Amino acid sequence: MRIGFLGGSFDPVHFGHLIAAQDAFEQHKLDRVVFVPAAQAPLKPLETRTAAVDRLAMVAGAIAGDSRFGVSDFELKQGGTSYTIDSVNHFRAQYPRDELFWIIGGDQLPKLHLWREIEALAKRVEFIFLERPGHPLKAWPEIPLLKLHRCDGHLVEISSTELRARATRGLSLEYFVPRNALQYIRERGLYC
Repeated sequence: MRIGFLGGSFDPVHFGHLIAAQDAFEQHKLDRVVFVPAAQAPLKPLETRTAAVDRLAMVAGAIAGDSRFGVSDFELKQGGTSYTIDSVNHFRAQYPRDELFWIIGGDQLPKLHLWREIEALAKRVEFIFLERPGHPLKAWPEIPLLKLHRCDGHLVEISSTELRARATRGLSLEYFVPRNALQYIRERGLYC
């Protein structure tokens, strides 16, 4: 199998995340894409504000009924700062014979050299990168054995930070957030 993993805070999950997952799934002929909510992203220390259980529930609701997608609570159960190398080691043990791909935004490529144990990571997983609007790719650090696969697609410029700010100002998240996740946000009174 060819399995893609899409990490992030998903605070909240939005259509940009789902479109990125779908584009990677289709263009790289993946069998499945697994969303991996981070407990705390190391390069975005102030990004996560919502409880892990809520972020997990929003992702699960957003992808409900779509057999192409799944969600893992591995990083949330680990707690603390989430490092991709730990997750990849976990998933590599789960799927020893499968091809694993970590899906990232193109804006992360110049920062890859800052990722914990990036050279070991490059040996265990291939990367699919999506160019994000406003972040054209110019160059990135040379990392031995790094395998990169470009993904062009229907990129939507939506950020979770922007959505939290909209909600705080009383603006609608309709058409930005999938229906099940939006309903969860309303029921729990998140981002008010």
